[in-house]
Amino acid sequence: MRISISRRKPVTVGPDAERLCTGFTLIEILIVVVILLIAGVIVIPVISSAAGVQVRSAANMLAADLEYARSMAITTGRNHSVVFDQAGNSYQLEDDTAAVIKRPLSSGDYVVNLGTGELNKVSISSVDYTSVVFDCLGSSNNGCNIVLATTQENVTVTVEPVTGFIAVGD
Repeated sequence: MRISISRRKPVTVGPDAERLCTGFTLIEILIVVVILLIAGVIVIPVISSAAGVQVRSAANMLAADLEYARSMAITTGRNHSVVFDQAGNSYQLEDDTAAVIKRPLSSGDYVVNLGTGELNKVSISSVDYTSVVFDCLGSSNNGCNIVLATTQENVTVTVEPVTGFIAVGD
């Protein structure tokens, strides 16, 4: 009794010759190569764009923090500001007495350090003024452009001078 564990049955090549077909066909190899290429096309851009995702996330977070300071100024009827420390790669939210305000949920100081944690590739590349002050009407004392950067990408957060409108752009 003969038991064959190969994938294919023996094929007769000549009158008495018999050989075993083992291995993969060209079609099977091409399918595997195509699958690997598709996986590579999907995975490589995702890995290389991590810094880009970080800088866009940091820009959206900064815009939300600016909007929070603006809302606090309108709600309390007192000036609130966002003060930037470009050398320290951080910013903080302050009230009209220059005291750092507390975070609404954690009760810690409202200080954001870029370049650490999930935003470890992001830095404050440039800022027009050291602070943006919002008054009780929500308008800004001066317009400001804040540029956040990684080695691959820059994103600008803009505060309009009179309206206090905040926009995130490239």
